[in-house]
Amino acid sequence: MTPARPARPHLRFTDDGRRMREVLSYSRRGSRFTPSQQAAWDEHHQAWVIPDDVVDDPAFDLTNWFGRSAPLIVEIGSGVGEATAALAASRPAYDVLALEVWRPGMASTLERLAAVGVDNVRLCGVDAVWFLEHLVPADGLAQLWTFFPDPWPKTRHHKRRLVTPAFAALAASRLAVDAEWRLATDWADYAEQMVEVLDTEPLLEGGPVERWVERPVTKFERKGLAAGRSITDLCYRRVSR
Repeated sequence: MTPARPARPHLRFTDDGRRMREVLSYSRRGSRFTPSQQAAWDEHHQAWVIPDDVVDDPAFDLTNWFGRSAPLIVEIGSGVGEATAALAASRPAYDVLALEVWRPGMASTLERLAAVGVDNVRLCGVDAVWFLEHLVPADGLAQLWTFFPDPWPKTRHHKRRLVTPAFAALAASRLAVDAEWRLATDWADYAEQMVEVLDTEPLLEGGPVERWVERPVTKFERKGLAAGRSITDLCYRRVSR
C-alpha cells in the first residue's frame, strides 16, 4: 500500500487539535469572482483545474490530468495568467502546471487560456513548496518559472519570501540537468537576496540576465515600473552533481 502523503499547509494540526501556525510565502486573498471570471470558471475548471484534495490521494498521477506524458514546466504564482497563457502557447509540446492560491486569478487564467486556445495548462491551488517536494520527482522539471513572487517588503516578513536556501535546494533537485529556473522581481532587495541564495546553491549556476523577451509584460511588472522600481530578470541552470 502506498503511504499517505504528509498533510498540506493549512491542514496540519497539533496533537491536541489546534491548527499549526506555519510560515508561508503567500496569504490567501478574496475569492469573489467577476461575472467574466465566473463564466470562465464554470466552463473550464472541471477540465483544467486540479482540485486541491485530489493530490492527497497516494495514487495521484499528474500525467492523468494532462492526458499525456510530456516534459513538465511549473509556474509558481501564475497570478491572472498573462505569462502563463503566452508562454504555454509557444510550448505546445510541454505540459505547464500553474500553481496559484488566489482563486479569482485562476479564473482569469482560465479565461485567457480559452481565448488563445491553449490546452496544455493545468492549474492547482496547492502550496508550491509542498507540491514540488511531494509530487514532482527528482530531475522531473523541464523548466521552473517564478515571476514577481510576493516581495514581503517589511524586514520582519522576509522569512516569508519564497526564495530561501531550503527552497532553492528543493527546486534545484527537481530540475533536470541543464533545465532553467527563470525568475523576475521588481524589488531590488529581493533580487539581491535571490542572487545571494541561488549563487550559493551548488546545483545551480547563473545570475541576472537581460529581460527575458518571451515573458510578456504583466500587470505586476507595469505596477512596479509605474512606481519607479526596476525589473530584475534572473536565469539559473541546473548543473550535474
